[in-house]
Amino acid sequence: MHIRYYILFYLGLLTNVLLAQTVRFSASASKTQVATGEVFEVTFSINTNAGSFSPPSFDGFEVVSGPNMSSSMTSVNGNSSMSLEYSYGLVPVKTGTFVIRAASIVAGGKKYSSSPLRITVVKGTPVQQRRQTGSGALDAAVADAGTEDIGQSLFIRTIVNKPSVYHGEQLNLTYRLYTRVGLESSQLDKMPDFNGFWNEEIQQGTTARWNREIYKGREYNVADIRQLILFPDHAGDIRIEPMAMTFLAQQRVPARDIMEQFFGDNIRTVRYQAKSNAVTIHVKPLPEAGKPAGFSGAVGRFSARAYLDKNEIKANEPLNFRIRISGAGNIILQDRPNVVFPADFEKYDPKVTDSISKSQGGVSGHRDYNYLLIPRHQGSYTIEPLKFSWFDPQTGRYESLSTQRFTVKVNKGDFENGATTYAGEQQDIRQLGKDIRYIKTGDPGINRRGEGFYGSAAYYLLLLLGPLAFGLAFVYRKKNAEFNSDAVKVKSLKAGKVAARHLADAEKELQAGNSKVFYEAVSRSLYGYLSDKLNIGIAGLNKETIKEGLHKRNIGTPLITELTDTLDLCEMARYAPVSGISEKDVFERTKNIINEIESRL
Repeated sequence: MHIRYYILFYLGLLTNVLLAQTVRFSASASKTQVATGEVFEVTFSINTNAGSFSPPSFDGFEVVSGPNMSSSMTSVNGNSSMSLEYSYGLVPVKTGTFVIRAASIVAGGKKYSSSPLRITVVKGTPVQQRRQTGSGALDAAVADAGTEDIGQSLFIRTIVNKPSVYHGEQLNLTYRLYTRVGLESSQLDKMPDFNGFWNEEIQQGTTARWNREIYKGREYNVADIRQLILFPDHAGDIRIEPMAMTFLAQQRVPARDIMEQFFGDNIRTVRYQAKSNAVTIHVKPLPEAGKPAGFSGAVGRFSARAYLDKNEIKANEPLNFRIRISGAGNIILQDRPNVVFPADFEKYDPKVTDSISKSQGGVSGHRDYNYLLIPRHQGSYTIEPLKFSWFDPQTGRYESLSTQRFTVKVNKGDFENGATTYAGEQQDIRQLGKDIRYIKTGDPGINRRGEGFYGSAAYYLLLLLGPLAFGLAFVYRKKNAEFNSDAVKVKSLKAGKVAARHLADAEKELQAGNSKVFYEAVSRSLYGYLSDKLNIGIAGLNKETIKEGLHKRNIGTPLITELTDTLDLCEMARYAPVSGISEKDVFERTKNIINEIESRL
């Protein structure tokens, strides 16, 4: 008995040792001796599926690319193996000997650390950047460009179609890129929060459309990298902060010798951050003079019509009433109209259907409000006209109109629909349900006590079930009310389920091959999840508030960095192709991030 116990113990110990040896997490560098300004690659690799990767701080180096994640899977004679790599492009900023400290990663519920790397940096001259295919490694030099020279050849402009608008009036905003140099890659650093505006983005293609433009006497290649429609939500001067992007650009430099002059090899790759100009919009308040009663805040040019599918029906039959608001302006911000229906009409909340387009001309289209009405009694009824008003910024005046008045004749309903005819004088009895019954004649079928169900044990048992069920329902209602009283807590607890639904939509787009829609769905999933989890409104949600909220909840810096990197990746993929990571890896990374935050909160 004891011998068998020891054998099992040592077999289990040997199995754990073998399993521990199968996981290998290592660090490697493309070069251990580099020159200042020279780009080299550091790769962290693990031979199994893992998550929660935490890179080192890279003190003494500047990160110019990464993390670039790649994975591979092989199968030989039925034995499968997987590897996962995280690579970074680094540039040393000064000479000396530096140590890149250990990275960490979690695999199979256990944390692993890589070995440190020692890098020697010598003084050197930047060389032309070259990219290797396959692994994505960089063998290049990235020199800090003179900002005065390249700033005249590469910049972003914030363009608005008007500097002054009314409160609620739509405003077109375009971020336009101007360049006279070749671009190798770009990265979005910061987008404005657009505080004080409701914003709607104009959908663009996945690739930029380049044109030629003369600006201040010089010809540039230009591309609109982002277009939005803004609606100011209050009067006053509202500032739109700059947009920031980082580019790797090809800059021509003077030839150092006759060979460079002859062969034209005098181009270097520079890293340059461009910021657009800030813009201040003067928002005028809507005039009080002439403002109609019941004005709901519509600004633009609109029309309104009402439709009724029938003018004569029977009581308790459905009736469809539709209102269509059409035009151009802040139609997407409009609440449902205040329609007054007859008191005897039962009405339901309208079904809202939009047919709205967003383009450089602004927001336009129509919105339908479909009401289901059920008249309950016989008679003649009138649906009064809807009075709709709006402010026209082109004329500076308020406009109003009234829809058509409708008269509905309601005839007597059928017996099956709840109307009962009184036998004596043939009068209609107005009722909503079949609560009136004819007097039953004949044998009533009454039994003596103890002969039937009445008075039996089952009868009294069922009689007690009523108060018992009422008590249970009361306790459940009280517990449910206590739980739902904390709206923030309920929203936070349900955040994961809401994010899962958005991720399901993203997975469908991934399988359909819709790259742009996939990245938008992933971005909505992360922002919606964080808004609910951190109790921060979408309008006030940005990277700074996200970082601050997660730090307050003791979420580690590595996970926050992985989250913000994923948000930047989704943002960049909306107008430029993304390389170095597949959409499937982005999807898995997003799921791991949400699961990790859920487990820690």
